[in-house]
Amino acid sequence: MGSIWQAGSDLMLATLNFFYGITHSYGLSIILLTIVVRLLLHPLTHKQLVSMRKMQQIQPRLRTLQEKYGDDRAKLNQELMKLYKDEGINPAAGCLPMLLQLPIMILLFRLLMTYDFGNISFMGVSLAGSVLSTMAAALGIPAEKVGITMVLSAIASNPVGLLNVSVYAGNLLLLIGITVLTWLQQKFSGSTGNPQMAFMNWFMPLFLAFICLSLPGGVLLYWGVSSLIGVAQQWWVQRTVKVQLQEKPVLYKNKPPTA
Repeated sequence: MGSIWQAGSDLMLATLNFFYGITHSYGLSIILLTIVVRLLLHPLTHKQLVSMRKMQQIQPRLRTLQEKYGDDRAKLNQELMKLYKDEGINPAAGCLPMLLQLPIMILLFRLLMTYDFGNISFMGVSLAGSVLSTMAAALGIPAEKVGITMVLSAIASNPVGLLNVSVYAGNLLLLIGITVLTWLQQKFSGSTGNPQMAFMNWFMPLFLAFICLSLPGGVLLYWGVSSLIGVAQQWWVQRTVKVQLQEKPVLYKNKPPTA
């Protein structure tokens, strides 16, 4: 297993270096590598998103079946399986593709976390520096003392240091963009009228932003491009499924006939 994992890491590194040999830009190389990975995973991602969207859309019908056959588990399961079969929905299809995608995503993430980009920047984004480290540089904090508490203390004692906007603006704007894209992804995938999902729609983007504060700009660039592609995929799937539902309104709106 270790040799397979290493082979995957070597392939990712070779692909990144290949793109760098063509573009002579690590930023463009990361973007191209991210696009290639997303294209390879597209069939799995598309299947996952379609399944999740259809499961959301048939929730009213599922609740109706549960109300009608709640006391007869065997009959309920039979009707649920019939519903899934009629619409070609696999309840496990939302989880299995994600499990298959994770190893590839982890390999790419680890590569960008450990790659030595030096002092290279791309469109104002420091590929090796994080939001915290670039803000620390603007505030004059030694690199070995970088931490959110130290940065906040430095801002309080030396707010003028924030005027060195060019040092950290690229990484900060990229982080803000990732946060907004994460919110959009949560909004597309969440269920309307669900208080728990409504809470997660706001909590997850903020939680992710906190985690990303200390991640290298190369990772943020990958994450931002990947999230942008993800939002586009979700929008397209939502639009496609909506058209399908308009063509089959009976399945999703009508209650099953009473005996």
